[in-house]
Amino acid sequence: MTSSDVSDPAPQPRATQEQVDAARHDTKLAQVLYHDWEAESYDEKWSISYDQRCVDYARGRFDAAVPESVQRELPYDRALELGCGTGFFLLNLVQAGVARRGSVTDLSPGMVKVATRNGLSLGLDIDGRVADAEGIPYEDNTFDLVVGHAVLHHIPDVELSLREVVRVLKPGGRFIFAGEPTTVGNRYARTLADLTWKTTVQAMKLPGLGSWRRPQEELDENSRAAALEWIVDLHTFDPADLEKMATNAGAVQVQTASEEFSAAMLGWPIRTFESTVPPGKLGWGWAKFAFGSWTTLSWVDSNVWRRVVPKGWFYNVMVTGVKPS
Repeated sequence: MTSSDVSDPAPQPRATQEQVDAARHDTKLAQVLYHDWEAESYDEKWSISYDQRCVDYARGRFDAAVPESVQRELPYDRALELGCGTGFFLLNLVQAGVARRGSVTDLSPGMVKVATRNGLSLGLDIDGRVADAEGIPYEDNTFDLVVGHAVLHHIPDVELSLREVVRVLKPGGRFIFAGEPTTVGNRYARTLADLTWKTTVQAMKLPGLGSWRRPQEELDENSRAAALEWIVDLHTFDPADLEKMATNAGAVQVQTASEEFSAAMLGWPIRTFESTVPPGKLGWGWAKFAFGSWTTLSWVDSNVWRRVVPKGWFYNVMVTGVKPS
């Protein structure tokens, strides 16, 4: 298979207010609507690319969680990504030499379409499939590696999904999930994002700033998308609880690591501000400033704050484990 399964449902790129209202009572409908909605613009929204910048970022998350002894035996042969989005994590890990080939899966048909397209455009050995992480549609002992980035907090039954991950892994195979929000980190991120949104939207109403304001129709649409975004975020995690879930799912050699403390306090306001401004308005200089600032603060987090701040206070937590041989 070299593209999305022919039986996969078609994407729904725009959600009506009625659908948003219905999604408040149907978690998986909310996941599909929100991620189909965002699929075609997701890479731009989150400054995702498939060049050296994001290859290094993805590999950095892998290296932070996985023991060095494992890295000396890379690449894995076949990898699976759950909740692939546009393919950011797996495609960049393949380019970084972590895996030779892979399968991208997501509950959202729109995301699978974009992720598969991205993989093929990069010349990678990638196939795609719409899939529910609570019932992964692959046989036992299929994959050498399972990865995910910012996906576990969208899954209703995380431990069930991790059991499925262990099932489809070959004996001795490894999983790594990165980019999951901690309970404390999520609290300050949401507060900062909400404050930035309200402040920026009001500021754009001032005289002379009209060209910096998106059309009201786009702002209204973004507000509906944002409402879905809060609905689809189902969980936050304490690192110790995430380790326990992975162990209960049958994994061994389970470890967690956390990152982004001061970097998250800058990153969330920046990302929220960018969502209120017309595309292309900020330019390359802004993108360079934003990424450079995040990189600098991430270094401070890793080399200073990690020594004194509890693991659970960082915004992101990663978890890795192995299927018993």
